[in-house]
Amino acid sequence: MQNKNIIMSALASAVILGGIIWLGNLSKTQNAGGDYAVAGGKLAVEETNFDFGKISMAAGNVRHAFKIKNAGAVPVTVNKIYTSCMCTAASLKTAAGEWGPFGMPGHGLTPKLNIKLAPGAETELEAIFDPAAHGPAGVGQIERVIYLDTSHGVTELKIKALVTP
Repeated sequence: MQNKNIIMSALASAVILGGIIWLGNLSKTQNAGGDYAVAGGKLAVEETNFDFGKISMAAGNVRHAFKIKNAGAVPVTVNKIYTSCMCTAASLKTAAGEWGPFGMPGHGLTPKLNIKLAPGAETELEAIFDPAAHGPAGVGQIERVIYLDTSHGVTELKIKALVTP
């Protein structure tokens, strides 16, 4: 009985220690690569959230460019880019060219891309939001996501806005 208690205590201690080590490593990746935060494996992004603030439905589309860098030592392959809503599109701009715009699966183009980002390569993913896409019912606070599906995982880039008529 005493051996069982010792084993259970040792196991609990190992789990707690493992959690502390994991959390310590997680916080180290938040500022890797200067002003970038590591997301999606080897990719680093300056920001993962952008707030357009108050925007008018009548003023037309708004855009924001997310700056992305391959902070790893091996190439990263961009497999797909897609969005959470038909009102949002995204385009990828690299030194080799521009791809997009890509939208919501089932409502826009979401082809397999196979775009390689070399170690150290910098690129931009432009988010385009159409505040009039949902008509008069689309006023109020919105939050949308752009998904960057790569060989090292999926990076989520989020936009939000307060849409007015």
